[in-house]
Amino acid sequence: MTDLAGKTVMITGASRGIGAAAARQFVAAGARVALLARSGEALADLAGELGDAAIAIPCDVSRYWEVAGAVDVTVKTFGSLDVLINNAGVIEPISMLDVSDPEAWGHVIDINLKGVYYGMRAAMPVMQAAGGGTILTISSGAAHNPLEGWSQYCASKAGAAMLTMCADKEGRSKGIRAIGLSPGTVATEMQREIKESGVGPVAALDWSAHIPADWPAKALVWMCGKKADGFLGQEISLRDDSIRRQIGLNT
Repeated sequence: MTDLAGKTVMITGASRGIGAAAARQFVAAGARVALLARSGEALADLAGELGDAAIAIPCDVSRYWEVAGAVDVTVKTFGSLDVLINNAGVIEPISMLDVSDPEAWGHVIDINLKGVYYGMRAAMPVMQAAGGGTILTISSGAAHNPLEGWSQYCASKAGAAMLTMCADKEGRSKGIRAIGLSPGTVATEMQREIKESGVGPVAALDWSAHIPADWPAKALVWMCGKKADGFLGQEISLRDDSIRRQIGLNT
């Protein structure tokens, strides 16, 4: 496992799913973690489980001032910010474009796209002043393929993928390592929401088709090491068996 002793990692959407699994993996690798999510109680429970290596910061990533404040608290508490994991994301409401609710559609953009931008905007100056840092963003196959009922998710993930490329273009010379991770379908609460919608091919998948949340979590830790440098500005897909083997995941 990549050694992250002394490093500080900030994870959005950390209260459950990939975010919570990532928090456990990063602490196991020696890192300190700042846990961000809207659900304060679940966040506090996870921080209690992880002990002194973790702090819980209730935060709505759709509000820039809250994200910027979380960065400040993280740096004041741990002395640095070395890794940002842009994980927070929603898919509901799944709906056809012609009957979609504009406000609800826009709120997905606020979280999945603006939330990623807000994380980068708040973290990059801190990282660059310290000589560099790593920004990892959870992407999706939906960033590259239109899916029925998922226009808000596809559009927001496509935008987030472009933000990763922009962060690399502007930040690599200043020490920023920006990479996306497309995990495929993961056994999380989001998949339950997709299943309940009954819309599209993903909703029809059997639960056994989804990978466990600790697979992308382990991938995120691996992406913080030099072996992932060949993917800067790009996207790593866990659908790729060769990638899984490099990370050491069961295939």
